[in-house]
Amino acid sequence: MRLSFISHRVPHFSRFLREVGLSKSVKRFRFLPAVLLGALLLLSAGDDSARIDRLGHQMMCACGCNQILLECNHVGCSYSSRMRNELVAAVDAGDSDGAVLQTFIQKYGTTVLAAPTMIGWVNRAAWVIPYAVLGLGILLVAFVVRVWRNRPLPTPAGVPIPVAGAELERFRSQARKETDL
Repeated sequence: MRLSFISHRVPHFSRFLREVGLSKSVKRFRFLPAVLLGALLLLSAGDDSARIDRLGHQMMCACGCNQILLECNHVGCSYSSRMRNELVAAVDAGDSDGAVLQTFIQKYGTTVLAAPTMIGWVNRAAWVIPYAVLGLGILLVAFVVRVWRNRPLPTPAGVPIPVAGAELERFRSQARKETDL
């Protein structure tokens, strides 16, 4: 059953597109939303190697070499291979990033983190203090430069001090009187 009172008020969409001249353009790009959605799904459905890489670069090797976990390359390091295997096992088990990091912190201590977290006063201070010291250093350099620019230049012994202003005029008038000019 066709509702005739709607058809004369709402034109058919394809008829509207033909009248406007967009029929061919719409047919050409009708699969574009599906292609974009498929590409988005494929990009987000990667394997866990990117996640392992991201987490491995947030942790330090516990052997004391001060290298990032995935970049620890010294010969005979017993920690890096064991920690990498633990990381892969935790990611394969489906643990969240926070749970993996907490597991490593509980086992190896907070020194396993490559950067401090933003939790707690000490960790926040570890983020703020370097920038504060940099700002204070810049202010100190500016102050020292200003003081050095404003100090008078030393005059060597035996060199007369230049005279200016009213004193210069007094010396000129005295010289004119003495030379009768």
